[in-house]
Amino acid sequence: MKDEEELRQRVEQQSQRMQKAQREHPTLMSQTVYAGTLGLLLVLPIVGGAYLGHWLDSLQQGYSSRWTISLILTGVVLGAVNVYLFINKE
Repeated sequence: MKDEEELRQRVEQQSQRMQKAQREHPTLMSQTVYAGTLGLLLVLPIVGGAYLGHWLDSLQQGYSSRWTISLILTGVVLGAVNVYLFINKE
């Protein structure tokens, strides 16, 4: 009797989990939005660093790309950290 009760409870729990998984199944649109958000979180710091670096380099005389390269690399690191934190949050 006790074994039958345990089996029934397990089956009910698994059934509830399966129903919950079906209700929360991600759609194509939600997956697209998620991927787009990840892309923006990665790309925006890189592009921002490139523009800021180019502007800072244009303030100096002669040809220089130190600020541009440095801020692009900083943007890559910041973008990767953004993506990592976003994925861990979800």
